[in-house]
Parts: sequence; structure tokens; C-alpha cells
Amino acid sequence: MSLFQYDFMLRALVGALIIGLAAPALGIYLVQRRLALIGDGIGHVALTGVGAGLLFQTSPVLMAVVAAALGAVVIELVRERGRTSGDLALALLFYGGIAGGVMLVGLSDASSANLNAYLFGALTTTSRGDLVTIAVLGVAVLVTMLVLRPALFAVCHDEEYARVSGLPVRTLNLLLAVTTAVTVTIAMRAVGVLLISALMVVPVATAQQVTRGFRSTMAVAMGVGLLAAGSGVWVAAVADTAPGASVVVLAIASFLVVAVAAGAWRTLRRRHAPAAPAQPEPHEVVLS
Repeated sequence: MSLFQYDFMLRALVGALIIGLAAPALGIYLVQRRLALIGDGIGHVALTGVGAGLLFQTSPVLMAVVAAALGAVVIELVRERGRTSGDLALALLFYGGIAGGVMLVGLSDASSANLNAYLFGALTTTSRGDLVTIAVLGVAVLVTMLVLRPALFAVCHDEEYARVSGLPVRTLNLLLAVTTAVTVTIAMRAVGVLLISALMVVPVATAQQVTRGFRSTMAVAMGVGLLAAGSGVWVAAVADTAPGASVVVLAIASFLVVAVAAGAWRTLRRRHAPAAPAQPEPHEVVLS
């Protein structure tokens, strides 16, 4: 009997696959900008939005989107003006976000189980409405990352050159910040705020072991994310483990396997590469 004959498992699988595609497509730009951990910071701010939603009895996901988007815009403006270093700004997001979220959840009537669902993910409880939200926002993020790839790559690779070239650098940076917030929010359902960055960064790190160009790295990273998401849901269903943790563990396992295989292949190629011809000794010139 197939586990995916149940509607809740199908919804979990479809949601995971969408997130598995969208997260690495965005994550490659964050890695390029050396902001691999920004997903964690924005995720903690989103937790404050969840707490506000539970406290005021409104949609936690909607409040998380609003809080994460505002936090992402603020951190981008702070980074742009250079008044605070990037690591300090991320630390403020980390600690302020999770402290605010825990405090607001404590003030509400929600149980600790509700908080755990957002901290560690609760993919199997995805409703039809949640799936529609994940699909619409995930496809929007994916299309944005693919259509604007040349401009976003230019901004992430060399911001000054992009500005001189006439690209709207601030607009593109803010767009990247907002799409990061959206991706973090929809990924909360799959892996939770504590593991969001892993789904954005680990597939990209895996792809970088075997690719050279930006386009090929993005394609392989999306493939790795898709494979990790689908197989993670299957392992969670069979072994009765947490889906989010299963997805991330398989993503990290794929990175380790590819890294070891790529290292062994490079070592083998060096051993069997033809030796470079010896250069003749220069003739010694004796001056009398």
C-alpha cells in the first residue's frame, strides 16, 4: 500500500518539491553575496510574526510574511548604508527575532506544540490552503530568480559595476531581500525556521563541487534540492521521522557524498595526468 495515496502525504510531497526548487534558486544569490546565514536571521524575525498572529488571532503565516519582509528590507538598508557590519546586523535579527517570537507566543493562548511546528516544521499538516499559498509564492520566487538572473547575478557579483552599468541596484537588492523573506516564510512549513538556511545553502554548496558556471550551478542546485525534498518526505513517511529534519539530513548527506567523490576524482586525474616536459637548463654564460 502506497503512503502517497493519502491526501495529506501528497500535499506534503508537492509542498516539499516546490520549496526544494525555489530555495536553492534563491540561495545561490545569497551564497554569491556571502549572506548564506541571512535566511536564519529572517526566519527568526518571521517567528515574531507568527507569535503576533497567534496573539492577535490572525493568520500566523500572513503575519510572518509581513514581519519577515520588513526585517529583510531593514537589514538591506542597514547593510547598504554601512552603518552596521553585516554580522552584527544578522546577530540583531537572530536574537531579537527569536526573543520577540517566544515572548509573543507566551503571551498568547497557543501551546508549545504550535511553536514547535514553526521551529522545526510540520509538513504533514499542510492544508489545501497552505499548499495553494506555497505554490503561488514558490512559483513567483522561482520565476523571479530565473527571469532576472542576469541582473541579479551582476548585482551579487559586483555591485559597483552593476551600478555603473545602469542597473537599479537598490531595487534589485530590495527585491532579493523580499523574495528571501517570502521563501523563508513558505519554507517554515517544510523545515522550520531553525533549518531554513540549510535548504537554501547546502544544495548550492553541493553543486559547486562539480560545476563551474553560474547557470550550471543553479540548475544542479535546484536538482539537488528537488531530490532532497522528495526523498526526505519519503524517508519521513517510511521511518516516521520529522520531514524537515529528514530533508536537511539527506541534503547534507548528498553534499558529503559529492564532495568526497569530486575530491577523489580530482586526485585521480592529477595522478594520471601526463608529466610536464622538463625545461632545459639554461646555458651558463661566463663573462671573462
